Amino acid sequence: MGLSIRAYARHRGVTDKAVRKAITAGRITPNKDGTINAKKADKEWKDNTDKSKQRPIIKDPNYDPEQAAQNVNQVLKESGKDIDDGSSQGHPSFIKIKTAHELYKAQLTQLALQERKGHLINKEMVKAQIFKLGRQVRDSWVNWPARISPLMAKELEVDEHALHTILEKYVREHLNDIGEGKLKLD
Repeated sequence: MGLSIRAYARHRGVTDKAVRKAITAGRITPNKDGTINAKKADKEWKDNTDKSKQRPIIKDPNYDPEQAAQNVNQVLKESGKDIDDGSSQGHPSFIKIKTAHELYKAQLTQLALQERKGHLINKEMVKAQIFKLGRQVRDSWVNWPARISPLMAKELEVDEHALHTILEKYVREHLNDIGEGKLKLD
């Protein structure tokens, strides 16, 4: 006994209309009782199908089903909604995938709301601001010897140019040490 048209369509991953069309066109032959021998029909389907008329199956080269399953399970676990629906071989069922999708959308909505309220800030913007502030501090220190050396030279009664050169040398060394991580800023 073979498979029904609908069962064979599920087996092939096509619609039952496609199976009926293949039978009508003579590409596959059903048994006398109208059922379909899956092995025989698969071979006939392969041998009698014009490849040029087939729709190409477009596969995403970056899609990894194992990684997708891990992502679904991770979203569910993080949300405390780890559903044990008895899905086979660790692959999530449609219900798990749909639940994870809805939870993920809810998380994105929550993050967007927190950002609008000012509870979250953009990481790249913070990095840019810190860089800008660091550059301002560095520039301030680089310019400090030129600004302070005349005042110090007068107070100490030493050569202004010599003092400026020495201050500039040590300020630059200090800034280089900070930049290379040799000094800890506590």
